[in-house]
Amino acid sequence: MPRSVNSVAAKAKRKKVIKAAKGYFGRRKNVHTIAKNAVEKGMQYAYRDRKNKKRTFRSLWIQRINAGIRKFDMSYSVFIGKLNKTGIGLNRKVLADLAMNHPDAFKAVVKKVS
Repeated sequence: MPRSVNSVAAKAKRKKVIKAAKGYFGRRKNVHTIAKNAVEKGMQYAYRDRKNKKRTFRSLWIQRINAGIRKFDMSYSVFIGKLNKTGIGLNRKVLADLAMNHPDAFKAVVKKVS
């Protein structure tokens, strides 16, 4: 009995990897064994950095709030503490947007907190 191989599925699997490696440099984009390793590594970085993205954005929002609140002679930690005491439910993303793009609204929040 002849050996049965599923070359259709195997080719589709390799094609999928090569397609995912589109834009990579050198043999990483067209040699299956090398492309497979590069794509696997890329997927690991993508998974990790989806988590890091949240971390870096939170850090950016904190910096923007801190820069905005310093104009009112207050530190970030004091501001957040007072914000929580007064029960204002604005998150850091919204506060950072107010501090950057709507200074009058941010000033009103600071006055309410103080």
